[in-house]
Amino acid sequence: MNIVDCKIALKTLKSGLPIIFPTDTLPAIGCLPKFSNIIYDFKKRDRNKPLILMGSEQKHLINYVNESAKEDYENIASKYWPGALTIVIPASDNQTLNLTSNDLTIGLRIPNSFIAQSLLRETGPLLTSSANISGFKGSITVEGIAQDFPAVKILGPIPWEKSSGKASTIIFWKKSGDWRMIRKGEVLVSELY
Repeated sequence: MNIVDCKIALKTLKSGLPIIFPTDTLPAIGCLPKFSNIIYDFKKRDRNKPLILMGSEQKHLINYVNESAKEDYENIASKYWPGALTIVIPASDNQTLNLTSNDLTIGLRIPNSFIAQSLLRETGPLLTSSANISGFKGSITVEGIAQDFPAVKILGPIPWEKSSGKASTIIFWKKSGDWRMIRKGEVLVSELY
């Protein structure tokens, strides 16, 4: 296994390679936004499927949100983050270079994980996906992930803090005050009901 500390993880990310790290839901594979193609390569992921931008604090992600959706973003984010909720929202006009979606939206999340937040505070926001080969159920153990991704460094210390092992809830902003469910997960969003 290729277990590294935060300092080595940061150096690895700056070199353009991804890191695998724990979150409160499923383990994630992440990279700096300018190197997003690397995750598609490692995961064998369809390039039409967007990635999620994770941050350590709401203020680190606000600049990625389109002006038209900022108020709704702040209301939902302050209520449910950190936690197992991914918010898909129109992207800011000046952040379209970091998008991996074709519809000018971006998925944002702040995980409720000490290790993930510690890494994200050092790196800034990372583009992420679950740490599995696309089309296959991924492992939630470090040993299993190391077998699936032998060339990717894994953030320690080990053992990781306990996670749910379930995917995050995903909601989509349609218009002011109007959110839609994309995927049910652990978080129940009262604004949808």
